[in-house]
Amino acid sequence: MSDANKLTVGFIGLGRMGQAMANRILGASHDLIVFNRTAEKAVELVKGGSALASTVKGACEGREIVITMVSDDAALRDVVLGAGGIRESLAPGNIHVAMGTHSVAEIQKLNAAHTEAKQILVAAPVLGRPDMAATGQVSIVAGGPAQAVKKCDPLFQVMGRRTFACGDKPEHASITKLVNNFMLGCAINAMAEGFSLTRKYGVVPQVFYEVMTEGLFAAPAYKVYGKIMVDEAYDKVGFTTLLGLKDFGLIMAAAEAARVPLPSGNALRDRLLSAIAHGDGSKDWAVVGREQARASGLE
Repeated sequence: MSDANKLTVGFIGLGRMGQAMANRILGASHDLIVFNRTAEKAVELVKGGSALASTVKGACEGREIVITMVSDDAALRDVVLGAGGIRESLAPGNIHVAMGTHSVAEIQKLNAAHTEAKQILVAAPVLGRPDMAATGQVSIVAGGPAQAVKKCDPLFQVMGRRTFACGDKPEHASITKLVNNFMLGCAINAMAEGFSLTRKYGVVPQVFYEVMTEGLFAAPAYKVYGKIMVDEAYDKVGFTTLLGLKDFGLIMAAAEAARVPLPSGNALRDRLLSAIAHGDGSKDWAVVGREQARASGLE
């Protein structure tokens, strides 16, 4: 890549998704500096050529674009509005890209804070699991001013297989991602109920799985999560039950604010709470299949 096409990028938050995404940016020869509160998570990226910042401020200085991939609203708020945070440290006119899954209300608040500082916020949450992020196969849902989204596009192209432009407000991306997670969670819950009902009548789970995924439900959501339920492979975590509960809290809050009833969302939220109460918070959220089985007298 020529120097003219390189972007100067800061990346904050190196969990499993963040590490995979930052590595894709580094592999495309952009000028990358990373920050994580636990510096050990940056070791492989530094070996690959990334610079390491010791503070959030250090990850913002001289950067055109700063990406955050942090776990929840509280972490994002701290990184952006805390002392030495992005709002204090990013130069006017430059872009903060929030790529985690965050509440609509939080994104709206931070957008106002960035606007006051003459900075630009783009929300760009991703659809996909860490293994997909490692190979650049996630989808990216982007919302924000069109010119800012366009400037970020070279990064989106290396991190994901497709970018969906949702509109000129960052919260457009946030609500789109949350509703996508709502649909996925409801599909997982429906599968859990379907497996329990067929098992009660003696049907082998693999048989029902094949009927489902080779018929009307031949889609990745049903294939991936249905297989996890068949194999009871809940320790192979792509997305934990605790994170699922966090997301459904955000979904239900957005629905309440918009006065939209989501009865299916309430049902899954209760199932997630029950799974966590049984000690399965760190399992893949497909473990609602086990929780439904418990409720059905199968375990």
